[in-house]
Amino acid sequence: MPSCNNSIPQPLIFILTGIPGLESSHGWFSTFFFLIFVITIIGNGTILNIIWIEKTLHEPMFLLLATLSVVDLCLVTVTVPRMLGIFWMNAKEISLEACLTQMFFIPSFYVMESGILLAMAFDRFAAIWYPLRYTTILDRNMLVKMALAILARAVAVVTPAPILTKRLERFQTQVISYSYCAYMAVVMIACGDISNHVVYGLMVIVASVGIDLLFVILSYTLILCAVFRIPSGQARRKALSTCGSHLCVIGLFYSPVVFSVLSQILGYHMAPYLQIIIDNLYFLVPPMVNPLIYAARTKQMRERVLRVLTCQRN
Repeated sequence: MPSCNNSIPQPLIFILTGIPGLESSHGWFSTFFFLIFVITIIGNGTILNIIWIEKTLHEPMFLLLATLSVVDLCLVTVTVPRMLGIFWMNAKEISLEACLTQMFFIPSFYVMESGILLAMAFDRFAAIWYPLRYTTILDRNMLVKMALAILARAVAVVTPAPILTKRLERFQTQVISYSYCAYMAVVMIACGDISNHVVYGLMVIVASVGIDLLFVILSYTLILCAVFRIPSGQARRKALSTCGSHLCVIGLFYSPVVFSVLSQILGYHMAPYLQIIIDNLYFLVPPMVNPLIYAARTKQMRERVLRVLTCQRN
């Protein structure tokens, strides 16, 4: 294990190891990640195309879904190609500038996705609690303001990461035991006091994913209270079905984060390669599965997808 006794100045080139300890399985991981990438591009591209063409889908719920698809496409685009370069071509070297760029964009898109899921929870809350005022509450101006707020928060929360990293002067090694330039992975190989960096990392989680999850839970608690007060069983089931796809996406998105945080609180230390795999799943699985869930569980989207497939078959 490198130490600060033989520290080096801030390197101009870092070396990403991929998934350390499982180098012999990099070929299998590359196939898995490539399939995720292809499915994500096709699925989210189809969602965007259908929403763009079908004017009847130009309503708040589906416009937020289109925004989610755009962010998902951006997230896999800045993550997967670099990983495949490591696994397929052994392209492990990454410049400091490229590392800092990746360090900014990957968590930015992740924080944006969390914000969009919160906006979608508010959308369902408004639709069920205020059905007559729904389109007035979530008009185009409100959607634009929500999108700008989500973007501004992501930039504000994540921008300090590359700035703080740039100020690190001495490093134990130039090897980053990760598949991408994660902020804490770089900080952990730095020399000197890194307590401020650790605190900042925790604040990012709390100020973004933590707050979003809290308000999502609050929104759905209020939604369920309203739904179970509906006297008609059929109307109650219909109201719940409109939220079903979103609840699936929320569970898929937040469960790895909750699992990781709880494991650290309870003192369970995972093997480094397992932690890296789970961190990769944070960014890769939700963008792939989101369009599949919405296409399968949302009636309007399911009908449009089946219509597209039928036209192509004919």
